[in-house]
Amino acid sequence: MRAILAAGLVLLALAATGAVAAPKDRIPQWASLTADQQEVLAPLSSEWSRLSREEKTKWIGIAKRYPKMTPKGQQRVQNRMQKWVKLTPEQRRQAREQYRSIGKMAPERREELRKYWADYQALPPHEKRMFDVPPSYVSPAERRQRTTSPKKNRHPAYVLPAPL
Repeated sequence: MRAILAAGLVLLALAATGAVAAPKDRIPQWASLTADQQEVLAPLSSEWSRLSREEKTKWIGIAKRYPKMTPKGQQRVQNRMQKWVKLTPEQRRQAREQYRSIGKMAPERREELRKYWADYQALPPHEKRMFDVPPSYVSPAERRQRTTSPKKNRHPAYVLPAPL
């Protein structure tokens, strides 16, 4: 009994001195980030409380690597964070899905996609805009669906009266 009591007292003393680590399942709060991490992750500050533990861990890892990045790499990270924050939860889910599907592709197909992406990136801005999807975009599947369904004649053709 004394041994258990002594062990309990030792653990209590260690916890009081901070020698025992905090539980790993704690989700980092914005206030617990360092000033450098907060500066790097500033675009995410308004979203931080809604992020999952995994997402927070990922972003903290990026913030740790950030100082070693080239200025161009740092700018790319900042731009991506700003774009990510503007996405709806559904758009984020779709982006993650698309990223995962690319990872599952055959290496040759991924390389082909990299080539297409590099070609696209080399285009001047006015040519890139040609690939923008207009808001009224209809997917090919939806277009096929529309063409196979019978069209209703909403406006009957105007019929001229017979000559007198």
